[in-house]
Amino acid sequence: MNLFDIANLRKKLKELEEQTNNAAFWLDSTNSSKVLKEINQLKSKIEEYQKIENNLNSVVEMNLLVEEEKEESLEEELINSIKELQKEIEKLEINTLLSGKYDSNSAILTIHPGAGGTESCDWAQMLYRMYTRWALDNGYNVKELDYLDGEEAGLKSVTFLVEGQYAYGYLQGEMGVHRLVRISPFDSGGRRHTSFASLEVLPEITEDIEIDINPDDLRVDTYRASGAGGQHVNKTSSAVRITHIPTNIVVSCQSERSQIQNRETAMKMLKSKLLDLKEKEHKDKIEDLKGNQMDIAWGSQIRSYVFCPYTMVKDHRTNYEVGNITSVMDGDLNDFMNAYLKWKQKQ
Repeated sequence: MNLFDIANLRKKLKELEEQTNNAAFWLDSTNSSKVLKEINQLKSKIEEYQKIENNLNSVVEMNLLVEEEKEESLEEELINSIKELQKEIEKLEINTLLSGKYDSNSAILTIHPGAGGTESCDWAQMLYRMYTRWALDNGYNVKELDYLDGEEAGLKSVTFLVEGQYAYGYLQGEMGVHRLVRISPFDSGGRRHTSFASLEVLPEITEDIEIDINPDDLRVDTYRASGAGGQHVNKTSSAVRITHIPTNIVVSCQSERSQIQNRETAMKMLKSKLLDLKEKEHKDKIEDLKGNQMDIAWGSQIRSYVFCPYTMVKDHRTNYEVGNITSVMDGDLNDFMNAYLKWKQKQ
């Protein structure tokens, strides 16, 4: 079990905790916030390692007991314990791959339908449900920031926050175009349709990351939330849209009843986009905030979801695929994310 140097992690944790005992440490709120965040991350890693080590010792003891007792019920319990331990070790191994600059941050996701009209709007809604289910099943909080209903069905766009440690690290590989093949419920002839939707994933910017924005470069508009009605519509004119004039980046937030809160959240979204743009300045040409800018159509998909004539979900980068499409649409995405992280490490 040498997936990472546990002794070095404990040493680093002790050094950081000693810093907090210095009164001057708390005078610099930016630095203290950054250090406290790192302390919590180190504690989480050490606790996870300790849990696995304890479970491993329990499995060894149980194995000795099985050899002595020869009871079938004990053998079954041992097999189940080993399987559970393998899952925990796999998770620990994956977590060691989440070492990117913003991997530990929460994530801001935006879904847009592409080619396919009403069918694609419905597909975007299905993806929104899928990622929401994944987030909740994995202990993350989900907060809807902006939502625009589709004209006939589904949605035209949605932006939402997946809040929790390493949300961005896991979700970053989901960014790109997602392709759906199915018998369309909107086609009276029962024909097969292909639809597309894009997912943008950005890290949420924390307070310890400074992004200077000239107020004169911003245009702020307030409006009443639009849409067909229901839970997504804020009845007051407190929705906020911010345009960064030099880059023509537009962000919107309508999740809160307070215009001030919506503006604060929209500014966080804008900072995330500007930081992403800044990170890409080393390229010969900055195409767009969304990484490699691609048409939301044929030939640009990262993953295909096929409902008919067979059932399969396949990632075109890692070639990982499964046949249980219902489980995937219910948020069972961890194997796809793990396969991407391992694939990315080899690139």
